[in-house]
Amino acid sequence: MTSQAADGPETVAASRRSKITPEREREFFDAVLEQIRECGYDSVTMDGVAASTRCSKSTLYRQWKTKPQFVAAALRANRRVRFVGIDTGSLAEDLRQVGRIAGNWSGKDTKLLQALGHAVTSDRELAMALREALVEPEIAALQEILRRGVEHGEVPADHPALEYVPAMMFGVLRIRPILTGEYADSAYLVGFVEAVVLPALGLT
Repeated sequence: MTSQAADGPETVAASRRSKITPEREREFFDAVLEQIRECGYDSVTMDGVAASTRCSKSTLYRQWKTKPQFVAAALRANRRVRFVGIDTGSLAEDLRQVGRIAGNWSGKDTKLLQALGHAVTSDRELAMALREALVEPEIAALQEILRRGVEHGEVPADHPALEYVPAMMFGVLRIRPILTGEYADSAYLVGFVEAVVLPALGLT
């Protein structure tokens, strides 16, 4: 019996997949996410990603069986929590800082959210990956900022607006391009925080 037969098909497949270096994998992930931003999810193909990264289509299919699995893996690998570490000592200033930071990446991430909008409604794994990569970590970090504000006595624990702050922040990021054709930059988001979020929390 050969070693390949002894290992079995799963081990052999894993060995083949391991030939992709982390740097090369990152190149694939960056390519597919950028193509989704620019062309939309439906227009992106494994052929197109393979051509842009100068690899064979079989390499991508061997590693990721389908386009949704490939995109889900790219989203998870791209997971970054930008709101973690914000702690100015003031809830109002923390929320302004959230606005500044969100404005720095709103164009890139909002475009990705919009491009994936329809696809995530029909693919559960893709929807989960999107939430895990771009939504849930930021909401958790934002909720930690709010919790700290409650602990410091800046806002009552039972204030009804606390529950809706994440929806307000993410909602304005998604809706401004639709309303005005422009992404919500830092100046716009800080203004939104000061005019809408802080008054809602009684932090005027």
